[in-house]
Amino acid sequence: MNADTVSQNATGPSRAEVDQALRAILVDVLSLDPENVADFTVDTGLFGHLPELDSMAVATLLTEMEDRMRITIDDDDVEGEMLETYGGLLAFAEAKSIAG
Repeated sequence: MNADTVSQNATGPSRAEVDQALRAILVDVLSLDPENVADFTVDTGLFGHLPELDSMAVATLLTEMEDRMRITIDDDDVEGEMLETYGGLLAFAEAKSIAG
């Protein structure tokens, strides 16, 4: 499996696969240092905390998540809380991956 994409199986990808893919997307889309992203915890602040994650970058981030994680993100799905912390974004990506 390519580390940049999430495989799908009957129950969806594992938490570790979603986490790995999400970290790779953040590194690629926001041009963040991979070592810094590897240290992200569920409480690490994202939107409003990372200057790289501005409103324009959010659209690119969500599009890349859809492409690499093979999920669909509707406009109604996007809310501030999911982008507030890494844990919020991870939980969102996991829920979408399982539902997808």
